[in-house]
Amino acid sequence: MKNTAYILCLLLIVSYTTESSTKHQSDIELEELYALMQGTFNSAEQAAVDSAFFDITLHMYPIWEGKEHFLYVEQSVSTMQKKPYRQRIYQLKRTSDSTITSYIHKIPNDSLWIGAWKTPASFNELKPADLISLKGCEVVLTTFGKKHYKGSTGEKSCESTLYGARYAHSTVEISEGKVYSWDRGLDDDGNHVWGAKKGGYIFKKLKE
Repeated sequence: MKNTAYILCLLLIVSYTTESSTKHQSDIELEELYALMQGTFNSAEQAAVDSAFFDITLHMYPIWEGKEHFLYVEQSVSTMQKKPYRQRIYQLKRTSDSTITSYIHKIPNDSLWIGAWKTPASFNELKPADLISLKGCEVVLTTFGKKHYKGSTGEKSCESTLYGARYAHSTVEISEGKVYSWDRGLDDDGNHVWGAKKGGYIFKKLKE
């Protein structure tokens, strides 16, 4: 009887230790990915050797620090940074033992927030509840080693009517100092409608 109780106690300790270790490791990955995504990046190097790609600047900076993991994202042609073509807020969440999901949100009156990556505290005037969630457009990421993450949207989950498309599909790869992103608009048959045809953009992090 004593041996049985001892074994049960030992199993509980091992189970608790393993669970705590997994949770701790998960938190490390979430914080690591969050940090890797922060900063200013551009595709100037890629555009210089391949005319199929534009020189694009990508700003991603943390906002609402202490309220989970939010990033303000602003994307523009590098020569037209006062007129970004995309402004979003990404929210990173642990969604399983092996995945981290980046939820995508639109900002009401987004033109009022152009350049706000320079002053993240200004977002204190905005609340997470004010955001417009883009359902089905979240990117599910998994780790492929230290400081290396890959993921994509669902196959046909992200609806898009831009230029006559029916849905958008995004493939993302994040590593230290680099973000690979391939956004495409496709029709019902999977035919290309908009976005880069040859592959994704390679954004290199700039020194700050």
